Amino acid sequence: MNLLVTGGAGFIGSNFVYHILDKYSNYKIINLDSLTYAGNLENLESVKDNPSYTFIKGDIGDYDLLSKIVKEHNIDTIVHFAAESHVDRSIDGPDVFLTTNILGTHNLLKVALENDKLRFHHVSTDEVFGSLGEKGKFDETTPYDPRSPYSASKASSDHLVRAYANTYGLPTTISNCSNNYGPYQHKEKLIPLFISNLLADKKVPLYGSGTNIRDWLYVTDHCSAIDLILHKGKLGETYLVGGDAEKRNIDIAKLLLEKLGKSEDMIEEVEDRAGHDYRYAIDFAKIKNELGWQPSVSFEEGIDKTIEWYKKLT
Repeated sequence: MNLLVTGGAGFIGSNFVYHILDKYSNYKIINLDSLTYAGNLENLESVKDNPSYTFIKGDIGDYDLLSKIVKEHNIDTIVHFAAESHVDRSIDGPDVFLTTNILGTHNLLKVALENDKLRFHHVSTDEVFGSLGEKGKFDETTPYDPRSPYSASKASSDHLVRAYANTYGLPTTISNCSNNYGPYQHKEKLIPLFISNLLADKKVPLYGSGTNIRDWLYVTDHCSAIDLILHKGKLGETYLVGGDAEKRNIDIAKLLLEKLGKSEDMIEEVEDRAGHDYRYAIDFAKIKNELGWQPSVSFEEGIDKTIEWYKKLT
């Protein structure tokens, strides 16, 4: 494969680049990233001279650049990570989320269609489904109910991908994942923020009482799921990818405090996020039954690996 990976200098994208280069010696990757605050080329320092890897700085909003890249590098597959993804930022300034997540995705779909219908995989989020109560889990039949500008923009991009598959026959797949964690994640996200603060002997800001629940997925497990979907997934289908690790935010905070030898007075309750979804949880039976995927890294193991990685940065 000749893959165009968008957002490959970001958290999940950089882990995916490593995954592909480690596993497939005959694949080539073109990494397109605009290097916003969330993109960091230092994430990929060890592969910058790999002949199978090329970095191009650019924006998915640039249709002409996308067309040029696809033609010059004989791209046959697009894996689309690039997105504005932080909910708080979307509340403060939603415009860029619509521009990048909707219009940028549309540019990629147009280019894929115009170049012999390239294989297109779209990486999305479980947040498009809204908020769960105490029971139940999201699956591929769950109706969309986005509740923030971020999740609304991702829901829109999901619908565009399906529209191009149904209307034009573009060979697409979509994956909606739960909260990722692991190496290379930007420090504004909950787990790296808490770890980084505690390593610097700073308090951790916890929204409200910390009872919101998320399903946590170690990033390398997510990359292996995308790999499987690319190679064995049924075209036109959506696959939900979860970590089978539901945790309250307060429990994650207490776990990190314990592992880093800090007392609970390091928790600082802050004003809750506007429209804060209560609970996310994923039923990943479809990808397990059809493709044989399931998470391999337990939450406890993943947290230990993540702590060790962030310790090396200090």
